[in-house]
Amino acid sequence: VVITDLPIQLQGTNVLLFPVGDLNVNERNSKGIYDASSPVNKQSFKISNYSENEITGYLRNVKFQEIGTDSIKALTDKPVLIQSITYLKTIADKTKQQILVYMLADMDTNKDNILNTNDIQSLYLSDISGSRFTKITTDFQEVIDWNVIESKNRLYFRTIEDANKNGAFDKNDIMHYHFIDLSEKEWKVTDYNLK
Repeated sequence: VVITDLPIQLQGTNVLLFPVGDLNVNERNSKGIYDASSPVNKQSFKISNYSENEITGYLRNVKFQEIGTDSIKALTDKPVLIQSITYLKTIADKTKQQILVYMLADMDTNKDNILNTNDIQSLYLSDISGSRFTKITTDFQEVIDWNVIESKNRLYFRTIEDANKNGAFDKNDIMHYHFIDLSEKEWKVTDYNLK
């Protein structure tokens, strides 16, 4: 069952985020009866977790509503599995650009006909309103990690490419290093080499 969590407002923003995901309904409670006072009821209706400036879960989408408006818009109309959304608050405080970073799967890279955590994880950016939703990693390159260096207003990230196309990441594959200058209006990925 697809459900939407209650809205989250990230500190210093004027947008509500509604995480959207799948709820696996407990077979024992097949009548659909929910009694909040019952100690037996173990069914959780929450699909995301929120900690300071980060939302995590296995989300199928996110919906956005600007404060003061009635319209709600979805982040994407494509199938995705979002594992984390991070608000770059320190960058927003410094540059006034409110940016979200998404770690997600967007392709069935292992060809099992299911979009899940076994597929390659990609990195995306968007404005706080969900607009400018942009993939910043290259197809078939798995994100290893990413980090923001505030003093340079840059987001650095590493990816690994399945160079020998054997469907597994191993010692024969190629590591790539990239950064984006977040103070620029256009998000342009720059490669750098450490050799």
